[in-house]
Amino acid sequence: MKTAQQLIAEAKAQITEITAREVQDALARGESITLIDIREQNEWAMGHAAPAEYIGRGVLESQIEAKVPRDARVVLMCASGNRSALAALTLRDMGYQNVASLAGGYRDWVASGGAVAE
Repeated sequence: MKTAQQLIAEAKAQITEITAREVQDALARGESITLIDIREQNEWAMGHAAPAEYIGRGVLESQIEAKVPRDARVVLMCASGNRSALAALTLRDMGYQNVASLAGGYRDWVASGGAVAE
């Protein structure tokens, strides 16, 4: 049996992680990135990255295909980067090849000066 931390570590070893600063710089250069916040609805309501779209983790697999093409550059965000790492692995399994997890999550987005909406 595996612990949650073991599952997260295994996921992070298999997916791409990107920093908040790298995402912010790419967006500033006009690169196309679909930033998806997968936190719980109450977390989103307290504040979220201004360019992010919301798809809760619990419905990600059932809603992503209708909202985001498989060839899009996708960055998933949660609070700290753990849930988004697991979700990135799942999306990769669904055929999303250009998907990454935001290392440090929303906390690092805010700490690095990323735009926030409420």
